[in-house]
Amino acid sequence: MATLLRKIGLIRLHNRDTEDPKHHHHHHRSSQQGSSLRAKGSQKNCSNKQQGSAGCSSSSSPSKEGSPAGNKAKKVLELSKQPPQQPGSGSHKEKPPHHSARESGSGKEPKPQLLPGGSSSGRAGSAQLVPPPSGSAPLAPLGRQQHCTQVRSRRLMKELQDIARLSDRFISVELVDESLFDWNVKLHQVDKDSVLWQDMKETNTEFILLNLTFPDNFPFSPPFMRVLSPRLENGYVLDGGAICMELLTPRGWSSAYTVEAVMRQFAASLVKGQGRICRKAGKSKKSFSRKEAEATFKSLVKTHEKYGWVTPPVSDG
Repeated sequence: MATLLRKIGLIRLHNRDTEDPKHHHHHHRSSQQGSSLRAKGSQKNCSNKQQGSAGCSSSSSPSKEGSPAGNKAKKVLELSKQPPQQPGSGSHKEKPPHHSARESGSGKEPKPQLLPGGSSSGRAGSAQLVPPPSGSAPLAPLGRQQHCTQVRSRRLMKELQDIARLSDRFISVELVDESLFDWNVKLHQVDKDSVLWQDMKETNTEFILLNLTFPDNFPFSPPFMRVLSPRLENGYVLDGGAICMELLTPRGWSSAYTVEAVMRQFAASLVKGQGRICRKAGKSKKSFSRKEAEATFKSLVKTHEKYGWVTPPVSDG
C-alpha cells in the first residue's frame, strides 16, 4: 500500500515537471489580467457613482445605458442641463391656448380673439371690439316707437288718398286738430229703403258723424270708433255712442281691413239693427261722451269674449 502511494506521488511530480511552461505562464497571466480588470471595473463604478452625485455623469459603454444605474445617471444629467426656476413659480407653467396648435404640427398660429379689455388672447394689443351691426340688434323702445309711427303714418296717408278718390262720395274725412291719427268721418249714405234713411230726410240730417282714433300699432290693432251725432237708438249703437261690432275688437280685427270697408260694414249694421234717430224731447239733444263710450265698449268686449258673438241667420244676410 505504501509502495502504491509513493508511485502516485511520483506520477504527479512527473506530470508537474513535464507540463508546458508556456501554457502554465499564459494561464497564470490570464488569471492576473482578469483580476485586474475586475478591480478596475469596481473602481470605475465607484467613480461613476461619485461623479453622478456631482451632476456630471456620462455613460461609458452602450451596455450600461440600458441598466437602471445608467438611466438614473442620464436623468440626472438632463435635469442638470435645465435652467434654474425662479422661486415661487410652479413646476409646470400653463401654455397659452394658441401654442398648442403650433406644437401639434399644424405649423399655423391661430388668429387672436379680441377680448373686451382691448387685448387679444395670448398677447397684448390695442384692438377694440367692433359693435354688431345696427340691423342685428333689437330695436330700443324709442326706435320701435318711431318704426310703428312710420308704419301707421304711411298706412293712414294711403287710406286718405283712397277715400278722396271715391266716386260715390260715400264718406268724407276731416282731421281733428290737424292730427293724422284722429279722424272725424262723415257717413253720407245708408240704405235708402231703410227707416234710418227716412229719419235722416225728415230731420234734415245730412250725415252721421263718427270719430276714429288710431292706436300706435295700427293697422295691427283696430281703431276706436264711436258715434258723435246725431243720437241714435238701436242699430248696435250703445251708450256713449259705442258700436257693437266684432271686427272692431282685437280678436275680430285684421290689418287688411280699410277704413272704407269698416264704414260700409257699420252702415249695413245700422240698417240691420233697425237703427233710428232719437226724437225724444231732451234725450235727443244730449251728446255722446268719449268716456262713456270707452267704458261701454270695454264691457261689451268682455261679455262677448265670455259668451261669444251671435252669428246672424243666413236669411238676414
